[in-house]
Amino acid sequence: MRIGVFICHCGSNIGGTVDCARVAELARAFPDVAYATDLMYSCAEPGQAAIEAAIHEHKLDGVVVASCTPRMHEPTFRRTVERAGLNRYMFEMANIREHVSWIGKDKEANTNKAAELVQIAVEKLRRDKPLSAKSFDINKRVLIIGGGVAGIQAALDCADGGVPVVLVEREATIGGKMAKLDKTFPTVDCSACILGPKMVDVAQHPNITLYAYSEVEDISGYVGNFTVKIRKRPTYVDWSKCTGCGACTEKCPSKKTPDAFNEFTGPTTAINIAFPQAIPKKAVINPEHCRQLVKGKCGVCARVCPTGAINYEMQEEIVTEEVGCIVAATGYDLMDWTVYEEYGGGKYPDVITSLQYERLLSASGPTEGHILRPSDGKEPRNVVFIQCVGSRDRSIGRPYCSGFCCMYTAKQAVLTKDHIPDSQSYVFYMDVRAPGKMYDEFTRRAIEEYGTEYIRGRVSKIYPDGNGHLVVRGADTLMGEQVEILADLVVLAVGVEASKGSPQLAEKLRISYDSYGFFMESHVKLKPVETNTAGVFLAGVCQGVKDIPASVAQGSAAAAKVLALFARDKLENDPQIAAVDVKRCVACGKCIRCCPFGAIKEVEFRGEVKAQVIETVCQGCGVCTSTCPQGAIQLAHATDNQILAEVNALCQC
Repeated sequence: MRIGVFICHCGSNIGGTVDCARVAELARAFPDVAYATDLMYSCAEPGQAAIEAAIHEHKLDGVVVASCTPRMHEPTFRRTVERAGLNRYMFEMANIREHVSWIGKDKEANTNKAAELVQIAVEKLRRDKPLSAKSFDINKRVLIIGGGVAGIQAALDCADGGVPVVLVEREATIGGKMAKLDKTFPTVDCSACILGPKMVDVAQHPNITLYAYSEVEDISGYVGNFTVKIRKRPTYVDWSKCTGCGACTEKCPSKKTPDAFNEFTGPTTAINIAFPQAIPKKAVINPEHCRQLVKGKCGVCARVCPTGAINYEMQEEIVTEEVGCIVAATGYDLMDWTVYEEYGGGKYPDVITSLQYERLLSASGPTEGHILRPSDGKEPRNVVFIQCVGSRDRSIGRPYCSGFCCMYTAKQAVLTKDHIPDSQSYVFYMDVRAPGKMYDEFTRRAIEEYGTEYIRGRVSKIYPDGNGHLVVRGADTLMGEQVEILADLVVLAVGVEASKGSPQLAEKLRISYDSYGFFMESHVKLKPVETNTAGVFLAGVCQGVKDIPASVAQGSAAAAKVLALFARDKLENDPQIAAVDVKRCVACGKCIRCCPFGAIKEVEFRGEVKAQVIETVCQGCGVCTSTCPQGAIQLAHATDNQILAEVNALCQC
C-alpha cells in the first residue's frame, strides 16, 4: 500500500504552535507512507490540487490529511481523493488544530502530539477497505409538523416548488402564536392582516394536505421513505359538512368554557371557532365542558346546525402518510411564570403575561381591543412592564435570552399609549437587546415619542395596596435607589421555552435536543436547519429563540433543503453502517433495544432468529457495536481491528 500524508499549516492556526514540516518529516518513516509534505492551506484550491497531483504522481492508494476538524472538512477531502480516482473511504483525517494547536503553546510537545495523531491515522488507513454506497428511490412528499408562521412558509415554498405537502397542526387552526398577536414590531402593522393571506393560501393550495387538530403518533423509515402515523383527535364536528357559520357557537349554553386561544383572558362556549380568520374555519367541541358529552343532556348545537355537522360519536382516527423528508416547525410555549412568587405567582388577576395582553389589545380578543383590567373591567392608567421573566435566570434553569421580549414590550408600550392616551407605561429591564433592522430605532421611539419610562433594575415584589392597585417594588440601578410604582396593570414579558412535547417528538424523529428542549441543528453556523438524522430539517423557534422575520427565513431555508433533496431521483446511503455476523449472533436482542434509530430487526436465518441491520435506516452511530456482548456487529470503517490498530499505534509512540 502507498499512503500520502499532508500536514496543513492553516496559516498560523496550526503552524503557529506546530512544526508542520517536522511532522511531515516524521511521517515519512511510518509504515507504507510513500509521500509526505506540508501545505499552507490544504482545504483551499491550491492545496486540493496539490493532493490530487501527488496521488497521480506517487501512485497513492490512500491519503491522510492532518488539519482541522473532520466534522466540517472531511467531506471536502473525500471528494478530492475521489476526483483523483481513489475510493472516498481510503482517506483518513487527523485533527491537529482543535486537538493540538488550540490547546497548548509548547511547540515541541505539540509537534510530537501531532506526529502521534498522524501515525494513528496512518495505521487506521492501512486497514481501511473501499466502501460503496447503494442507491434507493425517493418518495417526493414532505411532512411539515407545526402550522405556525415558520411551518406555513416552509409549506408554501415547498408546495410552490411542486412538492406535495402534508401539514400537521395540533391546534384546531394554523397560525401559531403569530395569530394571537395584535400588531408586529417594528412596523406596528396588523399581525392577522399579514398572516391571514398566507393562511388562506395554505387552505387553497392544491399541493397542501392539512391535518389540523392532529398530532404525529409515530415515525418510521429513513430519508426518502418515511412512514408517518397521524392521530386525528375528535372534534365532534364533521368538518366536511361544517361551513363555519357560527350558529352553534351563538346558541351553545355552556358559555364559561376556558378559552385557550385567548390565553384564558375570558371564557368561550363549549363549541367554538378559535378566531374569525381561523384556517380551517371549522367548529370544535371541547368535550370537558360540553353538556351533551359530559351529562348526555343538551344537543343544542346539533339542533341548530344547518348542515347536520355535529357528531357526538366521533372517535380518534389514525391515518398513515408516506413522505420523503420531514420539517419540524413546532414553535414554542411560554414558560410557567407562576414559579415567581414575588410577582404574585398567578394569584393577582391584574398581573398578566405579555401574550394575554396581546389578546386584550386585539380586536378579535375578549375585550374587542379595549384594554380593561381583568379584576374590575376598568381602563388602567399606570401600566408596568417587567422584562426577563423566565429569561436569563439561572435560578429556574433558564439562562438564555428569549430574544424578542425587549421588542414586543416596546411595541406594547406604544400600543398602550395609542389605546389610552392619558396612560403612563413603565418598563423594568436588565438590558435592552434590539439588534434587528429598525429595532433600536423603535425602542427609542417608545421612549422619546411615547413617553415610556424605562427603569434599569429588577422587581423584587408585587403586592396589592388594598385600594384596587398593585404596588411594584424594585430597584433603579442607574440611580442607585429603591423605587415603588402604583400600578393598575402589570404585564410580564414571559420567556419562551420549547413547545410542550418537544422531547417526545424528538425521539420519534430520532434527532437530538438540548437541555431546554430545543431541537439541535447539525452545525450551529453552517447547517442551522439540518439535523444529524438525514431527511429531517428544522424551522422556527423549535430550533432556538427567534422573531418572526428569522422564523420565516428559516422556514424558506428548510424548504430549500427539501427541494434540493428532491431534485434527485435517487439517494445514496452512507456505507459506514453496521453489519451483523450471523455466525456470532446469539439473538439476545440487546442491539435492537439500544439502537436509537430503530435500524435493527429480527429475521429468521436457517431456522434461527438473528439480528439484521436495515441499511437505509442505520446512521452508523456504533451504539450496537459497543453493546453486543458477542462482538457480532461491526461498524464499517470503524471495526474493532481498525480501532485497536489506532490504540496500538498510540501505545508505541
